[in-house]
Amino acid sequence: MGRLQDQPEDTPFRFYVGQDNKNSAAYLAGVSQSGLAMDRDYYLGQSADFAVARKAYQAYLARLLALAGEKDAQPRAAAVLALETRLAQAQWSNVDNRDAQKTYNKTAAGELAGKLPGYDWPALLKDAQLAAATDLNLDQPSYLEQLPALLRATPLPALRDYLTLRTLDAYAPYLDKPWVAARFAFYGKALDGRAVDRPRWKKAVGFVDEGMGEAVGKLYVAKYFTAEAKRQADELVRNLLTAYDQSVDKLDWMSAETKREAHLKLSKYTLKIGYPDKWRDYASLEIRPDDLIGNAERVAAFNYRRQARHLGQPVDRTEWGMTPQTVNAYYNPANNEIVFPAAILQAPYFDPAFDTAVNYGSIGATIGHEISHGFDDQGHLFDGDGNMRNWWTPADEAHFKEVTARLVKQYGGYEPVKGHKVNGELTLGENIADNAGLEIAYKAYKIALDGKEAPLRDGLSGDQRFFIAFAQSWRSKSRDAATLKQLVSDPHTPDLWRAFGTVRNLDPFYQAFGVKPGDKMYLPPAQRFHLWW
Repeated sequence: MGRLQDQPEDTPFRFYVGQDNKNSAAYLAGVSQSGLAMDRDYYLGQSADFAVARKAYQAYLARLLALAGEKDAQPRAAAVLALETRLAQAQWSNVDNRDAQKTYNKTAAGELAGKLPGYDWPALLKDAQLAAATDLNLDQPSYLEQLPALLRATPLPALRDYLTLRTLDAYAPYLDKPWVAARFAFYGKALDGRAVDRPRWKKAVGFVDEGMGEAVGKLYVAKYFTAEAKRQADELVRNLLTAYDQSVDKLDWMSAETKREAHLKLSKYTLKIGYPDKWRDYASLEIRPDDLIGNAERVAAFNYRRQARHLGQPVDRTEWGMTPQTVNAYYNPANNEIVFPAAILQAPYFDPAFDTAVNYGSIGATIGHEISHGFDDQGHLFDGDGNMRNWWTPADEAHFKEVTARLVKQYGGYEPVKGHKVNGELTLGENIADNAGLEIAYKAYKIALDGKEAPLRDGLSGDQRFFIAFAQSWRSKSRDAATLKQLVSDPHTPDLWRAFGTVRNLDPFYQAFGVKPGDKMYLPPAQRFHLWW
């Protein structure tokens, strides 16, 4: 399995190299659970929706075996589904996996054989190109403890079929039409509810984008991202940071000691806007116009080996975790940085020509969201240097947990798909960031007005335009099947509930639109979530 780490197919565990959560100036090798085609809940869930998905998955596995010319496809597919179900039972939940403290289990390489004796660690690490690792983080120790016995108890033919099917599944997108159709019937129709597959040209663009993202990004930035957009985005971010800093000062529940640490962390935020200063070098990546599968293998190997080579080297804090053409943003606790790719700094999220209220309600809320991740249920565990360290007083930590527990309950009451509610624990970090981000964006908007009254436009006040822009930034369409997949696997609440679930916690929203008891959006003041207000 070590030799498969730099190839497209999946295995029951994956090696990686990332920053050490308790020493962000150093890289640390790690190993994490993997090897499932669906989210864990699809294997273990009791609802009819999950049962339908499992049936579709078994049919897909049987179809892959049949296309490969194998006999007895149905019983063999059933055996592989049973194996993956046992893997799912041993694996950790998504809630546990986003817990930075639970998943930090740094172990000296020399102690691995004693802690996890079912593995040939020297051979595995050598094959995974990590022989130089002096330590290994075990993301889910209990899973790794159970895995050897689980695999030994599985008949050898089922293990062979499992690895064969993981390979066929990984390569199906690059094969001829029957393979592509079989894959879409499962991932596209059964799991996402889509009726029609993407055009071939979009798949091709996606393949290049995924494999050589910064090469595409360099072209994108040259065409679509102006110096003025970067300047105004930088100004917006700094206004949001100022508003956050002021909010910390005004908190009556936070001690002076914790406030000092919070101010220090904010002062150390690194801003990355638009695109990286140094572009990735793809000169050593061989691309052949007549070898699609070979290209996929070489791209996978290039990206894995590039990551593996970080081990033992100084941390490169200039690297980006997203490409410029990605319509998204992120906060990285290890670098204490907020990153806004050029593609999200475009209309309809942002435009230098937009009304101030619109920019702050849309991209401003996104900026506030990412800043707030540094202080969400996981981000607040890290200090200004990116190290996991408890810098909160016991009383402040207790208040934080008490207030955020109410948010878990509030979002856990939303039911985007009949019979399936939002997981308030899984989405807690994103929900904190959504609510705090909108609060801070509103405050920054008021700072930008400099005490002046916003003019009426199209009969709407500045505050009304601010909240409408926020709602418009979450406009989307999603089929129930895709929403269900998001509910069980994604730490983000579905878009519609991100929009109204956030504004109903913010007092100025009620004032802007005259929301009153009896209105569907109304939430009694005592039930509204405020953390930084």
